[in-house]
Amino acid sequence: MNDALWLAVMAVALGTLAMRALPLAWMQRRLHRFGDDPGLNAVPAWLGVLAPLMIAALLGVSLAPQRQDLVGWLATLIGGGVTLAVWRSTRALGWPVMAGVAAFGLVVIVARMWA
Repeated sequence: MNDALWLAVMAVALGTLAMRALPLAWMQRRLHRFGDDPGLNAVPAWLGVLAPLMIAALLGVSLAPQRQDLVGWLATLIGGGVTLAVWRSTRALGWPVMAGVAAFGLVVIVARMWA
């Protein structure tokens, strides 16, 4: 790999580390200020709102088709439907995601074979 690619990989790695390490360090410092048994009083109110908002944002990004054509929309709808169906039957997290991704990929592969 060339130097530009290594620099990009390092920037992504450092950014990912910072997104996880900085909030952890900030919260540890905040808990330390509140004493031995801080409880939920040390957790800021915005943090309780931020987590569901981030999950909703990921859901929105996941439901936007990769391709803006019939195949993309069809693959997204079928993948989402399979994910929901498997979730209803298993009430698990891993199997529905795996089944939805497999269904999405299968629709895209079949569409490419027919095209």
